[in-house]
Amino acid sequence: MTRDESRLGEGEAQAPTPSTLTFLKLGGSLITDKARPRTPRPEVLARLMAEIAAARAARPDLAVVLGHGSGSFGHVEGKKYGTRLGVRTPEQWRGYAEVQWAANLLNRLVVDAARAAGLPVVNCPPSASAVCRDGVLEALALAPIEAALAHGLLPVVQGDVAVDTVRGGTIVSTEDVFGYLAPRLRPARVLLAGLERGVLARWPDGDVIPEVRALGGAPLAAVGGAHTADVTGGMEAKVRETLALTAGVPGCEALIFSGETPGHVRRALLGEAVEGTRLRGG
Repeated sequence: MTRDESRLGEGEAQAPTPSTLTFLKLGGSLITDKARPRTPRPEVLARLMAEIAAARAARPDLAVVLGHGSGSFGHVEGKKYGTRLGVRTPEQWRGYAEVQWAANLLNRLVVDAARAAGLPVVNCPPSASAVCRDGVLEALALAPIEAALAHGLLPVVQGDVAVDTVRGGTIVSTEDVFGYLAPRLRPARVLLAGLERGVLARWPDGDVIPEVRALGGAPLAAVGGAHTADVTGGMEAKVRETLALTAGVPGCEALIFSGETPGHVRRALLGEAVEGTRLRGG
């Protein structure tokens, strides 16, 4: 019996092969109005979940780890209390709890929308098990996610708070969580659906850069940071984190694209052509 079989139980289904596994993130800017605190976009959420359900119906072997950003639900509180930089004082620990509460409000809406679309989601909030060291995610419960995938369920992760052995507490982004999971689950693709059409040569009306392979030390001046509160670093940080993720998983590629256009998420999940920026690390 292998280590993975002993985790999942004798005779139980096995986890999907890497070639069928996709990580999909629904960006906070896509599923919320980031200019208005704690304002969801329920019609968009419903459409996106229907597209995921349609892709799974068309391709039954498709396995998905679904992640979502916090948008206007977590970033405002995170910025107010400086949670990502550290949690030490009683006020900061109260803020830590406030950030988790706000992020979980949106998470509940995401899970409810997924269930309404008939998706068999299992919530796996990072704050329940994540441990960081000076802002770097070092431990996260893997067995619940593996079990969900092995039995055809969709595990849901999110941007969330986490304890930190150096800072006391911090915030982990969905990209941080994907970065931890990727070398362990080895997805074939990572799809990042947001508002933007991709990485732009010039913000906000430039052409989409079709592919980015490496940034080195150069800044992505074209995309820079987010234009609303984003305590996890905005587009440039996401590009860098995603390039590092793909570099650590041979054969994995990522796509940054707009989920605002109806049908794009479904087509991306099915491997069909969608305008966006492909990322390949290494």
